Amino acid sequence: MKRNLRFKFIFIVVVILVCIYGIIGVPTSKAQLVANWNKNIHLGLDLRGGTYLVVRVDQQDAFNAQANADADRLKQALTKSGVTFSDITVDEAKTLATATKVAIVIKGVPATQAGMLRSVVNDQFSQWLLTPQNATDYRMTIKPTDALTMWSNVLSLTKNTLDKKINALGLSEATVQQRREDADSELLISLPNVDDPGRVKQILQTAAKLELYDVRGGPYASREDALAQNNGVLPPGTKLIGGPTTDSTARSGGVYLVTSNPIVRGPDIRDARPEQGQMPGSWDTAFVLSQDAAKRFSAYTGSHIGQRLAIVLDGKVLEAPVIKGQISDNGVIEGAASQQDANDLALNLKAGTLPAGITYEQEDTVGASLGADSIRNGFAAGIAGVLAVIVAMLIYYKKAGINATLALILNAIILIACLSYFDAVLTLPGIAGIILTIGMAVDSNVLIFERIREELRAGKAVIPAVDTGFSKALLTIIDTHVTTVVSCAILFLFGSGPVKGFAVTLVIGLIANVFTAVFVSKAIFDWELSRPTPVRALSI
Repeated sequence: MKRNLRFKFIFIVVVILVCIYGIIGVPTSKAQLVANWNKNIHLGLDLRGGTYLVVRVDQQDAFNAQANADADRLKQALTKSGVTFSDITVDEAKTLATATKVAIVIKGVPATQAGMLRSVVNDQFSQWLLTPQNATDYRMTIKPTDALTMWSNVLSLTKNTLDKKINALGLSEATVQQRREDADSELLISLPNVDDPGRVKQILQTAAKLELYDVRGGPYASREDALAQNNGVLPPGTKLIGGPTTDSTARSGGVYLVTSNPIVRGPDIRDARPEQGQMPGSWDTAFVLSQDAAKRFSAYTGSHIGQRLAIVLDGKVLEAPVIKGQISDNGVIEGAASQQDANDLALNLKAGTLPAGITYEQEDTVGASLGADSIRNGFAAGIAGVLAVIVAMLIYYKKAGINATLALILNAIILIACLSYFDAVLTLPGIAGIILTIGMAVDSNVLIFERIREELRAGKAVIPAVDTGFSKALLTIIDTHVTTVVSCAILFLFGSGPVKGFAVTLVIGLIANVFTAVFVSKAIFDWELSRPTPVRALSI
């Protein structure tokens, strides 16, 4: 008995030391203790201060882009298969609500070639549903299941891209998460310690879609001039890029005739970094291509020396330099306005291209002083609740109330330590979860103590009464905790960020409560009852 009790207390002491280490480490001074606490306990935006951004992903952009790409592929596939047609256009979605209704319109297909058309669509465009409009015209729409999959993929890719950009900015504990778990298109961005989110918003919204095109003509003064110099019809496989703009980033000016498909796309970029330019005070952005893209680029530049290459960013021609030699896996975008502009461009290039545009729908800023007030009021409420519970337990259960108090304090230590070890963020709802955990912990002790009282009233001796009280209360405690954990799981799955924080904190507190109320409390009772002098009455 005493040997088992010794091991129990050793285990409890080890748990306490591990928890304290997780919270404050091994400080050698008060300043280091405060620093360790601030480092290990991560405060949420509502406590620390910062900015909430709610953005809407413009899914129609992604659906329109996919439809246009597939329309180009369809033209090539039908031409290769010998299917004639008069025109293939895209009926683009104009709003988010109509994103999944984007359609490819095919006109002028002879009735005798309808079977060949269906064969091409079924074999190469299985995500599209072909519907005849009349004897020669057809309409292709995305199948509902494929549309739902694409919607989810676009949302996930946008979330990951924004997350990469935020991480590259060095914003600690910033998060990007889906606002609701249904098929909506809103993302919630939390930016702790960011009081002026202007630059962050600009970086997040920048698509940074870099493309390198083979130049076939230009620069022209305008699109009309470009068409006039090409007899009103663009050569096959070409398009016009550029145009009059007041944007300082479009430094080359004019309109260029380029190939339809770029030689290098944004996803081909493996790395990017800012670097000082050749002129004093100037800054450039250097980029490195992936292995496959480097092979294509090397082959292209080696066979096009003396010709021009258009560097296009977000649909604007930055510059169109002459290729002076073979280039393999790197390039430079020159002329950034400042070091920060060069750094921001490199950041966006590394993070990748957004699959769709984003629109800011809501912005809320929480000041640091308001966060400090929340912390102060939250902890004041917690301390007041703990003190009230301790006083009530000591008055009602006498010495046994001390047992409950020690278990309660250890419960709080374990809870805070778990938040530290799991890198969980403590929010205002999380503090509410801690306070609720205190109530659950007291409830468990009340169940145990009342069971012990019942056994004592039934005439049992102290030790058997304590053992029976704990064993009978255990099932009830587990039952109540399991049902609460299930409720927390539902809150975590379907709730927003603050609700998830509340659920996580409460679950950790419940698990800690089972340990403290059953294991630790029982060990304290066993220690009290293991004295040489037999205990005839229990102060409970």
